[in-house]
Amino acid sequence: MSGLFITLEGPEGAGKTTNREFLAERLRTAGHEVLLTREPGGTPLAERIRELLLAPSDEPMATDTELLLMFAARAQHLDQVIRPALAAGKVVLCDRFTDATYAYQGGGRGVSEARIAVLEDFVQGTLRPDLTLVFDLPVDVGLARAAARGRLDRFEQEGPAFFEAVRQTYLRRAALNPQRYRIIDAGQPLVDVQRQLERLLPELLERQP
Repeated sequence: MSGLFITLEGPEGAGKTTNREFLAERLRTAGHEVLLTREPGGTPLAERIRELLLAPSDEPMATDTELLLMFAARAQHLDQVIRPALAAGKVVLCDRFTDATYAYQGGGRGVSEARIAVLEDFVQGTLRPDLTLVFDLPVDVGLARAAARGRLDRFEQEGPAFFEAVRQTYLRRAALNPQRYRIIDAGQPLVDVQRQLERLLPELLERQP
């Protein structure tokens, strides 16, 4: 595939969506065709699965159900959106991808990484992001930002211990593979976060064929 696959990861309140738009604008200015998408979601069917995953419910969702729904949405997303865009040479900026599954279902829910890896290989084959930006910030700051947005979804209703496990999983994965991951200090004011992204732009452009 001739495109470039960049994922933006991080917990609630990290500013991924705002900064994805910022990166897209800079990449388009540099002459690249950019596709913005997100997970879970990205297609009409995958967005319906997203609604199931995020909506609070009186019926508790089994951890295995949650995990399988994540990968079901991902399979549809890859088939309908991500793979075709990469084949067309586009830069794909995706708000969360499989690292989120390792962080939330693995770190947060306690699913073994080995089980997640089996599904990752089954659904994705050899496809992995070219670069992953991890927007990191203290748990209390992220939860306060999420609460300020309004009604909390099913994940946002989890407690600080859950989100600390999510955060530490992201940081550990980044430390194990520094070639693919870049840590962004998302606890800073937006202008300072975007300065960090500006410094990464030359690297992003070098990776684009």
